[in-house]
Amino acid sequence: MSYLEYAVKTVPSGLRKVLYLNWPLVLLLTAVCSVGFMMLYSVAGGSFDPWAEAQMKRFGLGMVVMFVVAMVPIWFWRNLAGVAYLASLALLLFVEFFGAVGMGAQRWIDLGFMRLQPSEMAKITVVMLLAAYYDWLPTKKVSNPIWVAIPVFLILLPTALVLKQPDLGTSLLLVFGGAAIMFFAGVHWGYFAAVIGIGVGLITAVFQSRETPWQLLKDYQYRRIDTFLDPASDPLGAGYHITQSKIALGSGGWTGRGFMQGTQSRLNFLPEKHTDFIFTTLAEEFGFVGGFSLLSLYLLIILFCVASAIANRDRFASLLTLGIAVTFFLFFAVNMSMVMGLAPVVGVPLPLVSYGGSSMLVLLGAFGLVQSAHVHRPR
Repeated sequence: MSYLEYAVKTVPSGLRKVLYLNWPLVLLLTAVCSVGFMMLYSVAGGSFDPWAEAQMKRFGLGMVVMFVVAMVPIWFWRNLAGVAYLASLALLLFVEFFGAVGMGAQRWIDLGFMRLQPSEMAKITVVMLLAAYYDWLPTKKVSNPIWVAIPVFLILLPTALVLKQPDLGTSLLLVFGGAAIMFFAGVHWGYFAAVIGIGVGLITAVFQSRETPWQLLKDYQYRRIDTFLDPASDPLGAGYHITQSKIALGSGGWTGRGFMQGTQSRLNFLPEKHTDFIFTTLAEEFGFVGGFSLLSLYLLIILFCVASAIANRDRFASLLTLGIAVTFFLFFAVNMSMVMGLAPVVGVPLPLVSYGGSSMLVLLGAFGLVQSAHVHRPR
């Protein structure tokens, strides 16, 4: 036994859990959030008010939540998965009837001191429930059609409620996050091939339904698709967001214009500069080097999560960690693709960097689950 192993075994159990935390992951999360504070300070014109200070307070609360969740045994969260899923469904139903409206969408519950977005919680509770489901289900039944239909229903139920808000971006994250858990659990590839075929048919139906009585998407969502395909067709209207975003990205060059020197954000040409399009502000001020550095931090977070999942011999903990890692990956991949014009604008924030209380608290709570799986793994 090495001196380090002896030292760990001789400390009290509560302190031992703190030592077992995945500290590199904590440092990486702090680094990404710090980038967010810096950019929110910049887009406010060199002021902590109104965004950076509030985000810092949420980060402090989120870190407390993460450490508390990490100290609770992972079996507790497995047993709580069903309750958490039902609670998120209840909140989504509450939003449907009593939710606060903003920018043409009804997605939030106004708590006074902040707006809670239940769809953010649903991304994690779906992953929790599916991980618990496949932990309970015998491996030989994983690809049985009856047992495949159950998780599909569990995914589609909250997806339908979120899509009705409407929130296409979050709906896609719910579907892909749930599908990732099914894939990691060992569901036969033929089901995924069938879903891809259905997806192609659905996309065709979406385009065919335009300007018909059975139109499947909202008009503004079709405009987003048009803008994605040809932003120059309406540069001052529907294409304004992505046009200004590309200008900001291109003007940053390799090393950027300098901190707080971005003209697109400082002169308010860039819309939603503190939320969905904050990455373009970063790229304008710090260039390719800044954007690549943030992407590297994100990928390191994914790497540490995957390594923890592979080393974990508990099926629920491993699936849960992988599911959260995939959900986090989809977050930043969709946002970066969106602001670079590689995907339609679907309103997905940049995780831990964009201004937003619900996203910050839910993500740090989710990484608390990753830490709980890591701390309480069989040794």
